[in-house]
Amino acid sequence: MGVIGDVCRKITVLSPTQIEILDKLSGIFPLVCDLAHAQLTVYTKASDENLLVIAAQLKPNTSFSQYKPNLLGTTVFAAEEPLIWRTMSTGQPICGQREWALGMLMEMQTYPVRDHDGNIIAVVSFETSPDEIRTEGYSILLDTAYTLLVNARSPFDVKLYRALSASDGIIITDERGKITFANAAASSIYKVLGIGRIVGRHIYDRQINMRITKKTTTSQMPYETELEAGNLILVQRTIPIIQGGQVIRTVIIVADVTELKKKEKELLIKSAVIQEIHHRVKNNLQTIASLLRLQARRTNSLQVKAALRESVNRILSISVVHEFLSQQDAEIIDVAEVAKNILDLVIQNMLEPDFNLQTIFNGETVILPSEQASSLALVINELIQNSIEHGFIGRPEGLIGVDIATNQETYRIEIYDNGIGLPADFSTQASKSLGLQIVRTLIEDDLGGTFELYADKGTHARITIPRTIEGGR
Repeated sequence: MGVIGDVCRKITVLSPTQIEILDKLSGIFPLVCDLAHAQLTVYTKASDENLLVIAAQLKPNTSFSQYKPNLLGTTVFAAEEPLIWRTMSTGQPICGQREWALGMLMEMQTYPVRDHDGNIIAVVSFETSPDEIRTEGYSILLDTAYTLLVNARSPFDVKLYRALSASDGIIITDERGKITFANAAASSIYKVLGIGRIVGRHIYDRQINMRITKKTTTSQMPYETELEAGNLILVQRTIPIIQGGQVIRTVIIVADVTELKKKEKELLIKSAVIQEIHHRVKNNLQTIASLLRLQARRTNSLQVKAALRESVNRILSISVVHEFLSQQDAEIIDVAEVAKNILDLVIQNMLEPDFNLQTIFNGETVILPSEQASSLALVINELIQNSIEHGFIGRPEGLIGVDIATNQETYRIEIYDNGIGLPADFSTQASKSLGLQIVRTLIEDDLGGTFELYADKGTHARITIPRTIEGGR
C-alpha cells in the first residue's frame, strides 16, 4: 500500500475497501494533476468529524503553481475549508477562490470522489492561477482531468499513465473522435506538418494520422507508439476515458522526440566507432606482442628472452583493458575482471611446465575509468610477474593470491605469494627494478594512491587508491 493508503488507514474513517480505491487512484494523480495544469489536493474525513485529512498533494509539471507547504498527512478544520466541506457534504462540484497570500487569489475547483456504492470518500481540489483559468479550452482540460480520475480502470500501466512534461502536446477528442481541445504544443507540432488548426477536425482525417487512437477506441485500452511524420519523429500516447462501457473521451499526448532520437543515433554511432578503435588497438597490441615473442625465440640470450617476455606481458595487460572496452559502450572497466584475466594471462605466458602453482582470487567490483584501469592493469601485471619470476626460486610449487576490496573511502588491491620473501635490507625506494619503478610511478603519480611491499610468509604488496577516481569523477 502506498503513502495515501498509510495516511488514510491511520487517521481517517474510511473502510479498507475505500482506502484501497484511493490508493489505486493515486497512481494516476500525477497525470491528472498535469492535465488540469493545477495543484491537486485530496481531502478525506478524519476520525474527528470537525477535521479533514490531507491525503495527497501534488504540483503540476505543466504550469507554474504557488505550491503551499507540504501538508500531506496533516489535518485542517472543516470550517477553514468551506468549499471542500460543502462538496464533501452535498457531492456537488464547486468553483470558487482561495486566498493563498494577502490579496492574492487562486482559482479553486472541487469534485467528489465516490466508492463503488456511490458514497463520497474524498474530495479532490484543483487550484490554479486566474490566468490559467482564462486560457482557451481550459474548462475542457479540467473536466477531462476529473473525468479521467473518476472513471479510471485499475490496475494502471504506470508507463502509459505517467506524468506529462511542459513540452508535451495535449489533444482531447469526444466520443465521436472529433478533436475538441489542443494545447499550444500540439498545435505547433501539427503546424510543422502543414495542418493549420486541428481543433474541430476528426482523428480519421488522413492528415491527422492518429491510427493509434482508432485502436484505442476499438480496444478501450491505452496505447503508445513511435511514428515518423514528415521530418518529425513523434511519440503518441492515447488514454481512453470509459463510462458505461463506451469511450466517451480520449486523451492524446504527443511528444516531439526528433532531436532526442537524433542525439541517440549520434551516440550509438560514436559508441560503435569507439568500440572499433579499442578493438583495433587490442589487435595491434597483440600483433606487437607476437613480434616480440618471435624475436625472443630467435635469440640465444637468456637475459634478452626474459626482457622480451616481460615486455610481452606488459603489452598484453594493456590489451586486456582494450578488449573489455571493445565489448561495451561505456568507457569504464571492472578492475576485478581485468585482474582475473591478467592473472591467467601471466601464468600462461611465464609459468614453467613443471611448476605447480595454486592461485586464489577474491575480487569485489571496482569500476574505474579506462585510463586509470589501464594503469592499474599494468601495476597488477608487474606484481604478479614479479612473484612468478623471483618468488619461487628453487621451489617446485607455490601460491599467488589477489584480493580486491573496497570501503567508503578507498579501494585496496593486495597481491601476495608464499615464496622466498624479500631480502632483509630490501627497500622499494632504493630498488632499481624497472618493474617496481613502473609500479610506484603509476600508483603514486597517475592514481594518487600508496604502495607498500613487505615480507609476510612470502611477499605481500598492498595498493591503496582513493575512491575519488571512481566512475571518472
